[in-house]
Amino acid sequence: MAVRINFNEGAAQTHTSLLRNERALNKSLLRLSTGNRILNAADDSAGLFIADMLGTVAKGYEQGNRNIQTGISALQIAEASAGQIFDKLQEIYIRAQNAANDINDPTARSALQQEIRNFVDAIQKIGADTEYNGIKLLDGTFKDKYIHYGARLEQTVYLSVDDVRAQSLGAHMVKTSGYKGQAASFTGLTDVVSASNQTITIGGRVIDATIKNGNDYILDAGYIAKQVNEKLNDVGFKAKAINVSVGEKYTGIADVSGTATIAFKVGDVSFNFDAETTVSLDELVEKINRAAATAGADLTASTDAGRLVLTSSKGYTIGVEISLASGSGTININQIINDLEGASSGSVTAITNSSTAAAVKVGDLYIANDKEFEMNIDTNIAGKLGDFEIGSAGGSQFKNLYSIDVTSNEGAEASMLIAEIALRKVDTIRAQIGATMNNLQSIFDSQKVAYDNTKEAESVIRNTDYAKEMAEFTTYQIRMQATIAMLAQANTQPQLVLQLLR
Repeated sequence: MAVRINFNEGAAQTHTSLLRNERALNKSLLRLSTGNRILNAADDSAGLFIADMLGTVAKGYEQGNRNIQTGISALQIAEASAGQIFDKLQEIYIRAQNAANDINDPTARSALQQEIRNFVDAIQKIGADTEYNGIKLLDGTFKDKYIHYGARLEQTVYLSVDDVRAQSLGAHMVKTSGYKGQAASFTGLTDVVSASNQTITIGGRVIDATIKNGNDYILDAGYIAKQVNEKLNDVGFKAKAINVSVGEKYTGIADVSGTATIAFKVGDVSFNFDAETTVSLDELVEKINRAAATAGADLTASTDAGRLVLTSSKGYTIGVEISLASGSGTININQIINDLEGASSGSVTAITNSSTAAAVKVGDLYIANDKEFEMNIDTNIAGKLGDFEIGSAGGSQFKNLYSIDVTSNEGAEASMLIAEIALRKVDTIRAQIGATMNNLQSIFDSQKVAYDNTKEAESVIRNTDYAKEMAEFTTYQIRMQATIAMLAQANTQPQLVLQLLR
């Protein structure tokens, strides 16, 4: 073999192995001390890119969940305040219902009105002052907002809370005063009775304005209200009708003695009975109630200070025709059908020198929605529904909580409807807020799982597997020790030259 002293090939190659082993040992030591498998881009460039992207997405999930938490906090404040408004609207409704009872005297109604005013002021303050971090939530400015929940673009939840201040809560309404009229016979009431069906359009939908009773079609506020509630309820409409007839002071059916046939038409039900023209008021009330109950008519009779009171609880039109069995005279139809307060349009008076007389009273009609609506009512029909005290034949008028007035029976009835529509609106807003909160909470839970899985995926790529790394570290330590030992042996090989030089 050749023996040289200027270059020790074995020692040089062993030294190279020592450097590689030292580098591997140091890298393994850093992985164990830092917990990171990838210490720089050179270790795993593709893995580093993937891990960094996963880390970015995970941070996006984390920030998105923080956004969700702040959004839920704001919505919780809004929902709690809306709940307080709902409670106060309930109190307003109850007091309006109380005021609608005519047992209340003016003083009692004034006290109820003051209570309602206090509730309205409280609602206004809650709606105007509720905020989150300076952002008003219930005054109508918190609309078209977005909560960005996700790690990517356009991953948002839409938020919009309507104005629930007292000035904006209420109902878009139409209210008619009702109508009363008379003729020599029922078929002569051509302003209310027709031979064919009549229709009106409310909120873009066509409904019947008349109800069929025998061969007649009778204009009927109660039937209109019934159809509105059945056919337009899905678009937020609410309607009711009230029909109370209070006759003039009762003296008798007619000024002549004899028998009379009294025929009633109420809604789609007809009934009749015979009575003496001099029948007492109490006996007349008993006959009406007995015949109405037998026929299943929505009509009750009662007395008030010597006057006949006829009530249809559903607001159906009340029509009556009186026929004398013989002769003619003055028929006191005005004592059977009338409006003591004169709130309804039209008039009813006694009919003289006649053997027949008829009168009709169309009830008050209330139609309401939380949104503005249009109507299309023929002029003749509109006139026989009475005067439009709220709104017009063309559409609704908005009445907010400040317009509530329970100092009269009619005002209290209208106030109940205003409060009911306001309750519906606030409850709808609360439901929307609650649904959004549930949606956000579901997204939060889902993203928390996604965050955990994404961090796990990043960890698999980026972080150290200690079991594997310790095994490799032990291998590198043994290699280092063996390499150093062999380098020492390689460094002694040139000393063999001295044996040749002796």
